[in-house]
Amino acid sequence: MKEKVANFRWVVVALLFFATTINYLDRQVIGLLKPTLEKELNWSETDYSFIVMCFTASYAVGLLFFGKIIDQIGSKLGYSISIIIWSIAAMFHALVKTSFGFGAARAVLGLGEAGNFPAAIKSVAEWFPKKERAFATGIFNSGANIGAMVAPIMVPWLLGAYGWQEAFLITGAIGFIWLIFWWIFYEIPSKKQGINQADLDYIQEDDQADNTPIPWKNLFTIPQTWVFIVGKFFTDPIWWFFLFWLPSYFSSTFSLDLKKPSIHLAVLFTCTSIGSIGGGYIPGWLMRKGWPVYKARKTAMLFFAFLALPIISARWATDIWQAVILISIAASAHQAWSANIFTSVSDMFPKNAISSVVGIGGLAGSLGGVIFPYFIGIILDAYKISNNLSGGYNLIFLICGSAYLFAWLLIHFISPQMKPVSPPKKD
Repeated sequence: MKEKVANFRWVVVALLFFATTINYLDRQVIGLLKPTLEKELNWSETDYSFIVMCFTASYAVGLLFFGKIIDQIGSKLGYSISIIIWSIAAMFHALVKTSFGFGAARAVLGLGEAGNFPAAIKSVAEWFPKKERAFATGIFNSGANIGAMVAPIMVPWLLGAYGWQEAFLITGAIGFIWLIFWWIFYEIPSKKQGINQADLDYIQEDDQADNTPIPWKNLFTIPQTWVFIVGKFFTDPIWWFFLFWLPSYFSSTFSLDLKKPSIHLAVLFTCTSIGSIGGGYIPGWLMRKGWPVYKARKTAMLFFAFLALPIISARWATDIWQAVILISIAASAHQAWSANIFTSVSDMFPKNAISSVVGIGGLAGSLGGVIFPYFIGIILDAYKISNNLSGGYNLIFLICGSAYLFAWLLIHFISPQMKPVSPPKKD
C-alpha cells in the first residue's frame, strides 16, 4: 500500500508565521510610541531617523552574519539564537531614556531580528517542493502584516494601561514563549520522527542532484545573486517606511490619535496579509497550469509592481479612509512582491546556499533602509519648517510607487530567465 504524504510541513509554516509576527510586533512598537517619546524625550524627526538608521544598519550586518552562520549550524539553532537576542533587546528599550540609548537598543534588536528571514526561507526550502514554496513563504511572511496589525491595537492599550516602558517589556517577552514550541516541534525532515519516505520524496522531488557547496565569496560573481540584491535594495526601504512612518503620517495629516487603538492601521496591515498569501499563491497556480518557474515568478512580480503605483495618488486623498485604501493596495503589493523575491532564491540556488544568499540580499535591502530614512528625515524636517508636512509625504509616496517597477526592469536585465545556478565544477 502506497504511503500518504503527511502535512507536518504546514505545522512548520505555522511556527514560522508566529515567529515573523513576533518579529514585526517588536520592531513596530517604536513607531507607535514615536509621538509619546518625541514629547517625553524631545526628539526631532532627524533624531528619530537616526534611531531607525541604527536598527537598519545593524539589521544589515546581522543579515550577513546570520545568513552565513545558519547555513553552517542549521535553521533550528540559528533561529533560536536570533530570537533570544532580539527578545532581550526589545525588552531593553524600557531601560533607556536618551536617543543614543534607543539607538543602541535598536541596533541590538536589528542584529537579532536579522536571523528571522534567512532561517525561515531555509526552513521552507527544507520542507517544501518548489511549487509550494512561494505559497508557504506568503503564509509565514503574512506574519509581518499580522504583527503590524496587532501592534496598533496592543501597543496603545499597553501605553494607556501601564506606560511606554511596559509596552516594550511585555511585547519583548513574547519571543521566549515561541522559542519553547520551536525547540519542541522543529527538525529537518530527514531527522524528524513520523516522517515517512513518501514525505521525503514529495519534499525533495525537485532538489538539485549535485549539492556541492558554493564558496560564499563566489556568490557575488553569480548574476542570480544580483537578482535578489537588486530586488531587495530598491523595495525593502519602502516597507521600512510603511512600518516606521505611517503611524506618524496618519497622525500629522489626519489627526489620528495614536494613544488609542487604531482601526485604520489594523485594516491596512490586514489587507497586506491578503497580498502576502495571494502573492504566494498566484505563481504556484501558474506553475500548475504548465508555466515555467521563472515565467510564473516574473509575471507575478511585474503585476505586483504595477499594483504599487496607485500610492502616488494618495496626495489627493481628502479623508483618512481614502489614504488607507490607496496605501493598503501598495503595501499589499509589497508583501506579494516580497513572497516572490524571497522564493526566487530557492528557485535558483541549492539548499546549502539559500541562507547565505538571503543574508546578502537582506544586507542590500537594509542598506537601502539606512539610506532612505536619512532622506525621509531631511525631507520631512524641511517641509515641517514650511508648515507643509503633507507635501513631504507626497514626494515620498512618489518614490514608493515607482520603486518596484524600476527594480523589476533591473532584474529582467540581469537575468531574463532566472535560471538555476549550475553547481561549481569539481577539480
